[in-house]
Order: sequence, then structure tokens, then C-alpha cells
Amino acid sequence: MSFWQSLLQAICLMLVLEGIIPFLAPDRWRNMAKMLAQVDDRSMRIMGLVSMLIGAGLLFLIR
Repeated sequence: MSFWQSLLQAICLMLVLEGIIPFLAPDRWRNMAKMLAQVDDRSMRIMGLVSMLIGAGLLFLIR
């Protein structure tokens, strides 16, 4: 399997997973989006970095 095919599959899976919450609980998702809009940039960047590190670490462990 090529790199680009794997990348495209990962993006598709991400879209499926991110669509589950708004599909199952749109009100909760809307409230979460409102709360996230109030988070400052520094905290948002830290959350993004932590999320990327956890994802990369888990990917390393399962491969």
C-alpha cells in the first residue's frame, strides 16, 4: 500500500470518527463548540500538541 493511499484512508477514517458526535448528539456538540470558541489560543495550541503527541505515540505502539 502506498503512502498516499494510507494517508487518504487515515483522513477518511478521521472524518468518519469526527462525524459520529454531531450525528449522535448535535446539541452536545454545539455546546462543546461554543465552549471551545472561548478557549484562548495558547490553551488550544497546547491541547492540539498533546493530541498530536498522543496520536503519534499510539500509532508508534500499534505499528
